[in-house]
Amino acid sequence: MSTAPIFYNNEQALRSVIRFAYISCMEQFKEIQELPSGTGYADVAYLPKKGSSMPVMLVELKWNKGAKGAIAQMKERNYPEVFKGYGSEVLLVGISYDEKTKRHECVIEKRP
Repeated sequence: MSTAPIFYNNEQALRSVIRFAYISCMEQFKEIQELPSGTGYADVAYLPKKGSSMPVMLVELKWNKGAKGAIAQMKERNYPEVFKGYGSEVLLVGISYDEKTKRHECVIEKRP
């Protein structure tokens, strides 16, 4: 899976990068796109497979809004609630791309 240069600066390009990273750890996680969580949908969720000690990872992708804004959205819409009692800690992962500066930003926050 690759992204053509003409599509570099969009959310689908960010999703492609995330999916490439997933390939390296797919033995430990199940990937779910657009997971209903709280009062919205997590862009991508990675659930640890049985026997894995890895955390749940909820990923929100943002365009020109900042990674902290992605984390705030997950908290406001209570995305982690769906994993209450799951038995694993939850990582909120906000990833953004700023079209003007051409920079990516990532913020990761651990939830108990």
